[in-house]
Amino acid sequence: MKAAVVTAPGQVAVNEVDRPEPGPGEVRIRVEGCGVCASNLGPWEGPEWMSFPMGPGELGHEAWGTVDALGEGVSGLEIGQRVAALSYRAYAEADIAKAEQVIPLPPQLDGKPFPGEPLGCAFNIFRRSGIASGQTVAIIGAGFLGAVLTFLASQAGARVIAISRREESRRLARHYGAAETIEMADHHAIIEWVKELTGGEGCERVIECVGAQWPLDLAGELVAFGGRLIVAGYHQDGPRQVNMQLWNWKGIDVINAHERSVEVQMRGMREAVEAVASGWLDPAPLYTHHYRIEQLAEALNATRDKPGNFVKALVHFA
Repeated sequence: MKAAVVTAPGQVAVNEVDRPEPGPGEVRIRVEGCGVCASNLGPWEGPEWMSFPMGPGELGHEAWGTVDALGEGVSGLEIGQRVAALSYRAYAEADIAKAEQVIPLPPQLDGKPFPGEPLGCAFNIFRRSGIASGQTVAIIGAGFLGAVLTFLASQAGARVIAISRREESRRLARHYGAAETIEMADHHAIIEWVKELTGGEGCERVIECVGAQWPLDLAGELVAFGGRLIVAGYHQDGPRQVNMQLWNWKGIDVINAHERSVEVQMRGMREAVEAVASGWLDPAPLYTHHYRIEQLAEALNATRDKPGNFVKALVHFA
């Protein structure tokens, strides 16, 4: 089968490798496509702790496709069944997943891409945010994750203020229900604008979706006394500093919303499947850039550089 192999920082080759065989309790998935996650960018740049070449298909973890082999003892799944999976080498024509990390996709999703892991991530972050009707919620960063969270929060009856660097991202946030949008440019101007919008109180919930120091600093400034700051951005490029005096003074709760429990991850994915299959959530506007596996380097670079109207890249095999 074909599999992408990251051979060095910023370099990828597509090689012919042996098709993996599922072990007990596992299934093999013929991959239709895989979303490109921003968490790939750290390894793609080649930090000191990375070693190369990576394994075939490695970094890909947002797959959907069709079950084409069952390991011993697997029940409840069938060959030919279309699924989304939580797997880890999905930049390849086939990948292996534990049976409990595979979710069948209903007929309403036939022919449609479904990167279940990032959609499920958004649902899990929303649950941990504790957002309720009548609250004001600031979402810092209106890319894929921020856009889905904007939709979920606005549907819950919250007033969403979306803060993003790019105008096209702010338009996307308005499409998904943001009541207000602010350009992420001037730190102090943003703080004053949010104060004006909230009568000086700040936001009951602030979700930081960027994964960088400045947005985290901004989040602490925007959250109201006794509010909740939710860290949804993936901070992988080194330590962070926080204004602990400010956090103490405000008495805020801080939630790191990255789940590592497979059970919780799968719960979010199941919720996402139901939401999209029912037509309640339409993620199609988020899938803006499409690539073949031979173009994985372009897909990763686009995820880093964000060309015009970029939200999320998908790599397709079928």
